[in-house]
Amino acid sequence: MEHLLAAESIPTLVLALILGAVIGSFLNVVISRLPIQLQRQWQRECAEMNGTPLKELDHFSIAVPGSHCPECKTSIAWYDNIPLLSYLALRARCRHCQTHIPLTYWLVELISCVAFGLVAWYFGFSLTALVYVAVFSLLICLFVIDWNHQLLPDQLTYPLLWIALLWSLSPTSKLSPDSAIIGAVAGYLSLWSIYWAFKLVTGKEGMGYGDFKLLAAITAFTGATLLPVTILASSVCGAIVGLVMIRGKGRSQPIPFGPFLIGGGILSYFFGTDLLFSYWRWLGGV
Repeated sequence: MEHLLAAESIPTLVLALILGAVIGSFLNVVISRLPIQLQRQWQRECAEMNGTPLKELDHFSIAVPGSHCPECKTSIAWYDNIPLLSYLALRARCRHCQTHIPLTYWLVELISCVAFGLVAWYFGFSLTALVYVAVFSLLICLFVIDWNHQLLPDQLTYPLLWIALLWSLSPTSKLSPDSAIIGAVAGYLSLWSIYWAFKLVTGKEGMGYGDFKLLAAITAFTGATLLPVTILASSVCGAIVGLVMIRGKGRSQPIPFGPFLIGGGILSYFFGTDLLFSYWRWLGGV
């Protein structure tokens, strides 16, 4: 049994790929429903503060109602809800109303499937693997939600931060608890300082507080030493994509920073130390 759940085991890989696809399907539910759920919550809170009546809405959460087409509201049968396969079988269209199903749904399932497979292959079924798949799942949700809605929900950023801090207590973590805490503080304050400097100079808000929390969680994993790598990689990628989007859609198009922070954070976590050493060697050779 231990061999079947070990790293670099074919049964482990197959099981992880299937589990990753299933979890990816659930992540799609979170991605599509959490912003709506939060919007309804904010509407209720505003109505209560203003003392204005609010029309009673149907109960809506991650679990209720069941899977359905957002356009025609028809319930989705189990055979149309099989991760990865149903999207291809239906040719990206609802069986009932023929509404196009965004490619994002399939990509989320695919990325989740691949991420789970890679983690299981290298770490088997272990605590380390559990932490990695939980982190990747949260990052996938944050990436897509921020890209679509310019929103980084506390319901996702806070669990990411707590996982990072608790993980630092493990002997297999790259960071000590002290380093993780310092990293979180440094990450938060770095963007907080940039936010206020930009606002004082221009009178505009260049980013949201969700970006501060996300970077705090990321640097709780990478440490403060790799913070420059994360910010530099995020800024360069964001600037390139931003220029392309501005040329295509104009300056009125809002550009979320969260997806680029996530990309920069992943780059820093896996390759940041090598990049820093290469940079210092290059400086020494100049």
